[in-house]
Amino acid sequence: MQDVQKLYRLWLEKTEDNAAVQNELRAVAGNDEEILDRFYRNLEFGTAGLRGVIGAGTNRMNVYTVNQATQGLADYLHSAFDEPSVAIAYDSRNGSEEFARGAAGVLAANGIRVYIYPELVPTPMLSFAVRELSCSSGIIITASHNPAKYNGYKCYDPNGYQMTDEAAAATYAFIRKTDMFEGVRTMPFDEGLKSGMIGYIGADVVEKFYARVLTQQINPGVCADAKLRVVYTPLNGTGNKPVREILRRIGQTDVAVVPEQEYPDGNFPTCPFPNPEIREAFNCALALAGKQGADLLLATDPDCDRVGIAVLDGGEYKLMSGNEVGVLLTEYILSCRKANGTLPKDPVVIKSFVTTELVAKVAQKYGAETRSLLTGFKYIGELITKLEAAGEADRFLVGMEESYGYLAGTHARDKDAVVASMLITEMAAYYKTQGMTLIEKMQALYREHGMYRNSLLNFAFEGASGMEKMLSLMQDLRAAAPKQIAGLSVTAVSDYLSRETVDTATGAVTPIDLPRSNVLRYMLPGGSGVIVRPSGTEPKIKVYITSVAADADQAEKLGEAIGADMRKIMHLE
Repeated sequence: MQDVQKLYRLWLEKTEDNAAVQNELRAVAGNDEEILDRFYRNLEFGTAGLRGVIGAGTNRMNVYTVNQATQGLADYLHSAFDEPSVAIAYDSRNGSEEFARGAAGVLAANGIRVYIYPELVPTPMLSFAVRELSCSSGIIITASHNPAKYNGYKCYDPNGYQMTDEAAAATYAFIRKTDMFEGVRTMPFDEGLKSGMIGYIGADVVEKFYARVLTQQINPGVCADAKLRVVYTPLNGTGNKPVREILRRIGQTDVAVVPEQEYPDGNFPTCPFPNPEIREAFNCALALAGKQGADLLLATDPDCDRVGIAVLDGGEYKLMSGNEVGVLLTEYILSCRKANGTLPKDPVVIKSFVTTELVAKVAQKYGAETRSLLTGFKYIGELITKLEAAGEADRFLVGMEESYGYLAGTHARDKDAVVASMLITEMAAYYKTQGMTLIEKMQALYREHGMYRNSLLNFAFEGASGMEKMLSLMQDLRAAAPKQIAGLSVTAVSDYLSRETVDTATGAVTPIDLPRSNVLRYMLPGGSGVIVRPSGTEPKIKVYITSVAADADQAEKLGEAIGADMRKIMHLE
């Protein structure tokens, strides 16, 4: 562990010209626990970049940690590219624009050409710009759906997806060599603009993004005829302009925007957890929908790469899970493209391995292949890039993660709530013309393929000891794998760190053809099972539960029993 008191004193000395940081540091003088949490480590840089609480200290998001990371990135880019360039975007979070401009100044001071959006935009528009402008890398300042106290810094590779493990490790090595105060070259943002090293991304790039998104329409014109009523909330984030513009262009004119959450606000005053997975994020939208009589509610997270929905069903609004929306999109895209003759040969649907297997069942019905990859949309982006390199990009139909992230089209290599919002709205309009809600369509799919219930348990581990406890818990599970869960025998155990699946009955070992990852999976009879993995972006362990049964009640009860037993097994009751 670092000498926290020594670092605390160093920061007091080196930040004398920063009144806000000085005030924050002096306010915690004598508070050993607070000082420890701020300085016990440096924010680690990985494939998800940096993410942490905003504030003063090495374990915080601030101009010093952001600039240090950017200097490391600059050094890496010079080692890997002859004339590197970087695209930059940022979201609505506190400090995002400041961090983005600071990063641009560091890159410019290092002789790296910078293209930056003139205002906040969704993450997928950063992915698009990296490819459109042939950049060596991209930076997005965002903490996605985390609470207001967080911010983050994600880096992209030239293909438009988040950095690979190898590139991230090389960048992190350069970061660790960089002194946070003395080793960073900087340039004022305005000076970078005047010199031409920093330039704004033009409206033409935004228009090209819109044009590419619009090519993913399945039934153009259906929204103009369906009289669908939509309520939309950008949750005080970046989706407001792009999502509304795309919906307008497809003919969805009846869109009411939640006024309290319409404009950018990094404090998220009406929504402490701006996460469309959480019902509380919909409270304001639900209130407005009740007044409007809306058919569909859309909620995009602050960086607009994920979208959640609620649907009017029998007089009340029901939230649909990320798994259910993924299944619906798979059914809608494949069935309609088959019907209109545009389904490609050997179509491919891509999902994360924690996303429901019902997606594969639906895809199989239409002769589509399903690829299940590790969690992290970069793996989906990598596979799309491989298909493109082989001249088979048209085979890709849709990619998804159960955590409300979807992508159709190859314009971006990250999840895109702009194209997803468009397709969900179009899909709802299409089924409305058939006298059916999305809830009713989902129930029909359950009747056809079986009841799949997917639930998620989150266990948080805050503070300096949190990471150690998470690692210890995973080690304990590896040392003593459960033989039964909820009275069901564990039929196989997959360890994605050792990349092996062991059949518990025969002892047979099957290799896993995926990159190493700190994940454990327990297979149960009938398609049920459990996946345990530490989050890559938050101090949490996530437990994904799949329960498969003949009907909803049985699946619900089985899922609850599995969850209760996993709490006991993991000593987290």
